[in-house]
Amino acid sequence: MVRYTALLLVLLTAGCVDVAPDSRVSPPVTVATPAAAPLDVSALKARIRATKAIGTLTKISLENQVDDLMKQFREHYGGKTTRTMSDLRQSYTLLLMKALSLLQDSDQMLASAIVSSREAIWGLLSDQNKFTNL
Repeated sequence: MVRYTALLLVLLTAGCVDVAPDSRVSPPVTVATPAAAPLDVSALKARIRATKAIGTLTKISLENQVDDLMKQFREHYGGKTTRTMSDLRQSYTLLLMKALSLLQDSDQMLASAIVSSREAIWGLLSDQNKFTNL
C-alpha cells in the first residue's frame, strides 16, 4: 500500500516538464478546478493501477525507483544523509518526467491529472510532518 502511495505521489508530480504536444493527437481537455481543491490520492492511485499506458514491468520498475526516492526522503529527515532538499527535488523531477513521458501519449487525461497535482504532492513530500503521515 505504501509503495503504491509513493508511486502515486511521484506520478502526480510528473508535470514538471514542458512537453511539446504531438500534432497527430488532439490536445487534452483541460477542466478548471479550484486552486484549493483537495487531492484525491485514492482516485489517482486507482487510475494509475488501471492505466494501460504503462506495462506491468515498467510499473514495477517505477515502483522501485519511487521506493528509492522515498528512502532518500526518510534519510534526509532522519539526518542520515548529506542530500539537500534541492537534491531531492531534482531526483523527484527526473522521476516524474520519466513517468509523464510514459503516460502523455496513451493516457492524456491521467497525465493532465498528474500535472495539475504535482505541486500538492511535492508539498506532502517536502514537509517533514506531512511526509511522516504518508
